[in-house]
This record gives sequence, C-alpha cells and structure tokens, in this order.
Amino acid sequence: MNQFEGNIVQIHSCGQLSIVTVELLDRNKVQSIIIDTSDTAPYLVLDTPVFVLFKETEVAISPEENPKISLQNRFRGKITAIEKGELLVRLSIETAAGNLVSMISKTALTDLDLFINDWVTALVKLNEITLSPK
Repeated sequence: MNQFEGNIVQIHSCGQLSIVTVELLDRNKVQSIIIDTSDTAPYLVLDTPVFVLFKETEVAISPEENPKISLQNRFRGKITAIEKGELLVRLSIETAAGNLVSMISKTALTDLDLFINDWVTALVKLNEITLSPK
C-alpha cells in the first residue's frame, strides 16, 4: 500500500459526496472522492493532517511527463527498482513526495520500454485514493 502524509486544503461537497484536496509534504496536491461530508466525518476539516493511501495495482504509469488523460493525481519520479514476476512487474519510483510502488503487467513494461533510472509519471484515479486521519 502506498502511503503519503499531507493536510486537507480544500473540501467540495455535494449531497453525500466530497472531493477532498490534500497537499502532500512536497506541496504536490492530490484529490480523493469520499462518501462523506464534514457533517458525517469529523476529520474532514481544513488543515487536518491525513494519510493518503492507494494500492500499488491502482497506479498507472506513463513515460510522458504530462500525458493527456483524465487522471489528475500525478507523481513524477524516477524508477529505482524493477522486480519482474511471471505476470506482473513491481516498479519502485522515487518521487518528491517519497517512494511510490506500482504493479503493472510484464507486457506493459515491455511496451513502454521502461528501465531503471527512467523518468515516469504515476497516475491514480481520485476514487482509488483513501484518506485516513493521522
């Protein structure tokens, strides 16, 4: 599980849903959609410290710095390790926010022609990010 620390800097609620923006320690901002509001989740308050969590299998990888795609949670970093399995590959990526791990298919690694020390953009959908109060 990928885990980063940050503080809530924006909350936009409508009905029972909220899009919460968290500023990470490196000043990068990520968004998460939460099935809660400030009325139903006491930690949903501006400046609250939270953990940002997401699974390694939910991280898409692009060799492009700014790919045109709807995924707005982006982490730019350098591949520091590649561990190949029969079907999947575990990429360790050093970003300004900290180390991030992505699991992609072996085919994707080959198709993208990725190697250690290559720069990539890791992308995560806002519905795949979970917030946990610190």
